Amino acid sequence: MKIIETLSGLKSELLDSQSPLGLVPTMGFLHEGHMALIRRARADNATVAVSIFVNPAQFGPKEDLSSYPRDMVGDLAKLENAHVDVVFVPSTEEVYPEDFDTHVEPGEMAERLEGASRPGHLQSVATVVCKLLSMVRPDRVYFGQKDAQQVLVVKRVNADLNLGAEVVVVPTVRAPDGIAISSRNIYLKPAEREAATVLHRALLLAAKLDSNDVLETKLCLRKLIEGEELAAVDYISVADPETLKEMEVIDRPALLSIAVWIGKARLIDNVLLKPR
Repeated sequence: MKIIETLSGLKSELLDSQSPLGLVPTMGFLHEGHMALIRRARADNATVAVSIFVNPAQFGPKEDLSSYPRDMVGDLAKLENAHVDVVFVPSTEEVYPEDFDTHVEPGEMAERLEGASRPGHLQSVATVVCKLLSMVRPDRVYFGQKDAQQVLVVKRVNADLNLGAEVVVVPTVRAPDGIAISSRNIYLKPAEREAATVLHRALLLAAKLDSNDVLETKLCLRKLIEGEELAAVDYISVADPETLKEMEVIDRPALLSIAVWIGKARLIDNVLLKPR
């Protein structure tokens, strides 16, 4: 396994690498969700690259950049055991040089949900993913379904800018209690961890409801989530799974997305609903 810190070193290392090449972009502190992406990439490709870069542009002024969990030693051990070929660990200066002044605007889709709650976040995601795809030039790039809106934004940017990668989406990995595995789960205290199961319970409830009425569905889910005293709803969305435009009736497949504050951790999850 080669550990590369510079773009010039990356290009040199990948010059003679075997095709196809798969990329798994990460911000480190690797968990089972990341490892599922890496295992899929390893099964699909002759060469696997993983990037570890905590993108400062993704964090708002009141968000957790300085306290974002990191474990480079542990991450590299996991990647070695997973038979990753190349690990790209660029500095902030390598990704964003001093004169950097270009940003990718992902359009209307990025203004909803996470875009509304975290202004500028998805623009920063689109920009850094565009940079990583341009740097690595993979045949395939891997993302988890948990970040459904991010996946849609990446697909749009990849297609619109002709970046040439196949975007592969891997199902959400869950803990035994149903919580979607996320690096931010480390912020949860024991009581908050128990409270966080309300997100998965809300998704299960939505799948069982007999009504196709979106307003009724949202009210039922809000009642369930707000019944958990440690939980505060950010948003509940039932939208077209390709455009994220809100729906009034579930008369075709719909993406249910929720964002909930549990203590200082803001957790997201989603599920695809079918008409009853």
